[in-house]
Amino acid sequence: MTECRESSWQVYLLKCCDDSIYCGISNDLEKRLKQHSGEIRGGAKYTLSRKPCTLVYQESAKNRSEALKREAEIKQMKRSVKLELIDSKGSR
Repeated sequence: MTECRESSWQVYLLKCCDDSIYCGISNDLEKRLKQHSGEIRGGAKYTLSRKPCTLVYQESAKNRSEALKREAEIKQMKRSVKLELIDSKGSR
């Protein structure tokens, strides 16, 4: 079994083919992106019906709890604020 490092949690945004934005978290972003694209099982229904999706933003979180908090924060943002976040490409 692979050990998950605390600093390996990522909060990410995907831009879908319908121009919508999806926010999620993962401790294995490469695998999660494959799931979203349908290459392997486990992607969100939302993204599977809106592929292809492109990774447009990611930031690190200290742990799963912090990643979940940040995900909830981003999901509450207006679309225009999410687009500003994407354009900034900044990390926390």
